[in-house]
Amino acid sequence: MTIDITGLPPERIDFAVSPLAELGVALHALDEPAHHPGLHGWATATAAGLKPDLADRLHEANFLWTATMSDVFHPYAGLPGGGRPGTTLAEELDLLDRLDEERFVRAALEFNCSSSMEEEPVRPARVLELAANRGPRQLEFARRLLDDPSGVRAWLRRLFEECDEAFFADTWRRVGPGLVADACEKGELLRHRGVTEAVRAVSPAVAVEEDGPRRLIQVDKMTHARTTATDPAVGAGMTFLPTSFGWPHLVVLHAPRWRPVVQYPVGAPSVAGPASVQLLQRRMEALAHPLRMRLCRQLARGAYTTSELADTYGITPPEVSRHLSVLKKAELVTVRRRGRYVLHQLDVAAVARIGGDFLETVLR
Repeated sequence: MTIDITGLPPERIDFAVSPLAELGVALHALDEPAHHPGLHGWATATAAGLKPDLADRLHEANFLWTATMSDVFHPYAGLPGGGRPGTTLAEELDLLDRLDEERFVRAALEFNCSSSMEEEPVRPARVLELAANRGPRQLEFARRLLDDPSGVRAWLRRLFEECDEAFFADTWRRVGPGLVADACEKGELLRHRGVTEAVRAVSPAVAVEEDGPRRLIQVDKMTHARTTATDPAVGAGMTFLPTSFGWPHLVVLHAPRWRPVVQYPVGAPSVAGPASVQLLQRRMEALAHPLRMRLCRQLARGAYTTSELADTYGITPPEVSRHLSVLKKAELVTVRRRGRYVLHQLDVAAVARIGGDFLETVLR
């Protein structure tokens, strides 16, 4: 995923916190606890404390924060002239009220999962067709949204306010100070060390790259999309938001005519940096070959030379070398020299991470 920041002054890159955005990922964690094993206790206790009426209404619209993270949680990014998140949930809900009707409707229809709708006019028949494909709740919501967008906006505001009363106010008091501290730290890094260092500190999956005259922020996700931080329709700039509930997700708002937003997790598990999409693909392709699987079985038990492996499996040393080269490019095999012998051994820790890397990459 690419964000063009060519010519964007550093002062137009904002590290901030957003109560509404954090409510969105908290709701996601409630509905998708399998994505967030570290939040199991919080999710269980919070779900058990919800009043039945509120739980039912959350279920009525949960596709806004499960199938996709709706841009309604980032209303400041869609306001002309740009802006910052509010300091309270009430302020951000006021910003949501200020979104023009077309932007609000498009943001609330993201669950349709149709990128073609981002640019074309909203066509009710097409919207309802796509919503019906998603399910009866989505179809009913889409009908309400098309018939009475102001009513749906007011309904959502009241829903979020009731979440605040039920659990989120206490949650925000607990996690908010840590998020403020992280945003301040990254902002200081931006001012004193520059954009590249600040972006690098966000996540190993985010980096600044130079492409000729262009300067780009690349986010290593399986989603392929491009956007710009210099759209005059909303004002030049972009926002980075820390989240306590987000890991392993790395959320990027990239809708046309919205300022880009990157919502990055803090307090992630203390493991090695996440594998890139390309590295994960190389590893899975490397292990898909039956002979390389057999080589890995041998290399997991000890260190072997190319000749030893050739003798074991009855193939030629050049053929073994070709397979080992694939495994080394996938960073699954380590190499060390003992005298005139070169020994190869499986990196068991790297292989053990593949399951977690796969899940983190597809959820990122």
